Amino acid sequence: MDVTTTDDDLTLEDTDRVSGRAALVGNVKAALAVSGAVRSTLGPRGMDKMLIDDDGKIMITNDGATVLEAAKVEHPTAQLVIETSKNQDKLARDGTTTTIIILAELLRNALELTRSGLHPTTIIKGYQKSLEICRKELPSLAKPIASASDLNKIIGTSIGKKINSSMLKLVSKLAIEASESIGAGHVDDERMLVNRISIEEGAAGDTELISGFVTRKQRLDQSMPGRGESCTIAVIDGGIEVPELEFDAELEISSIGVKDGFDQRNREEIIKMVRKLSSLGVGIVILRDGVDYMAQNALREAEITCFRRFDMDDLNRVAEQTGAIISRSIQELEVDQLGSCTSWSQRKVSGVNYLTILSDVGRGKTLVARGSSAALREEIIRTFDDALGVAVRVSGPAPMLPGGGSTWSYLANQLRRKSTKLSDRGQLSVEGYADALETIPRVLAENSGQDPVDRVLQLSAAQSTMGPWMGCDINNGSLIDLYDAGIVDLRMVIESGLSGATEGAISVLRIDDLLWAKVEPGHPDWNEEEVTD
Repeated sequence: MDVTTTDDDLTLEDTDRVSGRAALVGNVKAALAVSGAVRSTLGPRGMDKMLIDDDGKIMITNDGATVLEAAKVEHPTAQLVIETSKNQDKLARDGTTTTIIILAELLRNALELTRSGLHPTTIIKGYQKSLEICRKELPSLAKPIASASDLNKIIGTSIGKKINSSMLKLVSKLAIEASESIGAGHVDDERMLVNRISIEEGAAGDTELISGFVTRKQRLDQSMPGRGESCTIAVIDGGIEVPELEFDAELEISSIGVKDGFDQRNREEIIKMVRKLSSLGVGIVILRDGVDYMAQNALREAEITCFRRFDMDDLNRVAEQTGAIISRSIQELEVDQLGSCTSWSQRKVSGVNYLTILSDVGRGKTLVARGSSAALREEIIRTFDDALGVAVRVSGPAPMLPGGGSTWSYLANQLRRKSTKLSDRGQLSVEGYADALETIPRVLAENSGQDPVDRVLQLSAAQSTMGPWMGCDINNGSLIDLYDAGIVDLRMVIESGLSGATEGAISVLRIDDLLWAKVEPGHPDWNEEEVTD
């Protein structure tokens, strides 16, 4: 490895330093290693990965985002690549594997270009120019949604082989129903408004989406009502208890009467809270904090069922679903802050208590995943997450692009055609960018057991004569119309993947120096007598 020692290195006695081409080679190797971990999962014929955690728990998946999320890496560039994958998953909920593969190929091609004498700055300019060209070409490819089945095509292409065909229809249906319930709003609403829960009951086909909220909770006291019809609900960001002093203090009790009086005032304060709930007609109270033992009898006598120790996310979900407004305390609670439900119940399934609150007031939903094993239920939830993420992101006048690698092949051909108009060395960078995009149809062909060179040439020829929506059938290699075949990518996913891969590659190309500290941080070796003001 070519590591040059300079005068600057002599001042960095506790630091390892790698600079210049050696730094670029190491960074490219790290990116290619991450890409290699997920490369074989791409496409409907992609292979599965078995993930085993520190506790020996096994998970089998072909979702690239899940694989990278479980990866433990130390190389900083590999961490940067994985962070790009996480950003793609957060923004588009699909295309993580594609983004990582393109990023790694951009770096591989950049390394080859530096061997030809191109400076990284020149390569970066060429990559930026290529991204600009691709963005301008995408509108000419895109199609508008013409029917309800188009959304099913997009979701089906997205989740692909992650689940069997019978469950694919069910998950797509539930995802579309959930997205319609959420309506217009921020894309992050899908995470807050739609709860996911796994129940060890029934078969996978019994998985359902209910208009309500389900969580693992049991009521405060088993003598309280365990089910009911329509009632009002109070959601409190607090508890039914006397607040503790916020400073250290000692209370001196001079007589038993003083102690009794102190307890009596606390009891009266607790009873006052319960009476207010009763006067407002509250049937269920949902609390973030605890309940004083003195409140239990009062709640039971008032026929108010109490559930406590909710985290803030679930508190928000209950409020959104029932139309309630979260109150900071019972003392501040007003009647217009109460929510409502059509029915509610608590029941035990396989030794676990579940609270179900049904309501058609809010936008919230709960996916109840069922199946024969925990691994199957988790896979259903992950697949639903991807499907819902795509469904809520379908927007704009023309959100559909050809799938099956055809969009990437078309963009690569356009880049090669336009690169001939560049008279400087930037032409080589644009061609390198095009080659990186063409990696996607090559990998899809490899994972399908087909010859990648023949596949790319056949696809390129078909698009030049019959249009960009032509593609290859992975089953027999014949040419098909991708729209008619239902192989459709979401435009937002492609655009986000292009930007993420390009920006990630450019970030790595800008690095020409890696410094590692060799000394672990520790306590200073100070002599207390020598420390002065």
